[in-house]
Amino acid sequence: MKKIPEFKTEPEERVFWEENDSSDYLDWSKAEQAVFSSLKPTTKAISLRLPESMLAQIKVEANKRDVPYQSLMKIWLSEHLTPIRLNGTGQ
Repeated sequence: MKKIPEFKTEPEERVFWEENDSSDYLDWSKAEQAVFSSLKPTTKAISLRLPESMLAQIKVEANKRDVPYQSLMKIWLSEHLTPIRLNGTGQ
């Protein structure tokens, strides 16, 4: 295993890991899964144009479930996305 260099700044470290394969520096067979239950995922506001009739239907469905319509839309989107596996290969 190669020795991980000491970094002066976070951006310097970010560039290093973007350009180097971590398996040269870490034995991933000894890695343990970590759970960060207190972290909130980073979110980004987007603008999405929908037909008014579609938005009205979404709001009706959200009201039936007693959830905000934007939350319901996020739920529906997450149900239809393939989860990203975090095994280092992207598969």
